[in-house]
Amino acid sequence: MRVLGIDPGSRFVGYGVVEERGGRLRHVAHGVIRAGNDALELRLRRIGEELRRGIALFRPEAVAVEGVFTLRNPRSALILGHARGVALLVAAEGDLSVHEYSPARVKRAVGAGGADGKEAVARMVRTFLQIPEVERSDASDALAVAICHLNAARGLLVAPAGGAPRRRTGNGAGRFAALGARLAPSYRRFGGTRG
Repeated sequence: MRVLGIDPGSRFVGYGVVEERGGRLRHVAHGVIRAGNDALELRLRRIGEELRRGIALFRPEAVAVEGVFTLRNPRSALILGHARGVALLVAAEGDLSVHEYSPARVKRAVGAGGADGKEAVARMVRTFLQIPEVERSDASDALAVAICHLNAARGLLVAPAGGAPRRRTGNGAGRFAALGARLAPSYRRFGGTRG
């Protein structure tokens, strides 16, 4: 499975493409879309164009996006929401499923703690994928989001390159499936789609 991870922003958007083969992670690509300092609508257009180009080039099977965290500045939150909206739209245009993960869950997926900063996430991502320095935290965060989705999608604690994968134990997956079944009618009732 190949996943495009996105760390949205209005000036810098991190992207990371990771795939899982036989329980092992493989780095495909990563980078940063630099939207510049133009008016917001022009930055959003550039973000959309570059994400479309990336999807055409790397052909992911799913998109994973880091969820919105609480921002003190409402204007910053609104602008970030616009950038996320573009990412979600581009994924939908490509008929890709979109999955959202909280920043805390993304950190846990790569073995970083809740109080750890971006450098700890970047270090763990480099370890998992056996890659050299990542130029910006936007890109390493995007790779971490992709890793997080691969963990969730396969029900495995996906191993770093060279390690052995372990299957999750316990009945947590069954509880979540039952919860999803109970929620499914409410999605249909309001005309939305699950996914």
